[in-house]
Amino acid sequence: MAVIKKKIWPEYFEAVASGKKKCELRLNDFEIAEGDTLVLEEWDPKTKAYTGRVVEKKVTNVSKFRLDNLFWPKEEIEEKGIQLISLE
Repeated sequence: MAVIKKKIWPEYFEAVASGKKKCELRLNDFEIAEGDTLVLEEWDPKTKAYTGRVVEKKVTNVSKFRLDNLFWPKEEIEEKGIQLISLE
């Protein structure tokens, strides 16, 4: 099991740390798998510095998608965007 560290902006950090946000939408530019630990380090884009706050979460599922291989036409995705919905 790997430990992966990533930056996260304050508004998203707070939601993850409180348990309200139970998912992450990330660019598929790194390897991560079920059972890994995702370490999210709060990063302030205004000061361009880490705040020192860190939260660790166990990865329970990874779903990967490509824009050209989704259920909707690429043009609709570009026009409307995509939403990630968390369920409890």
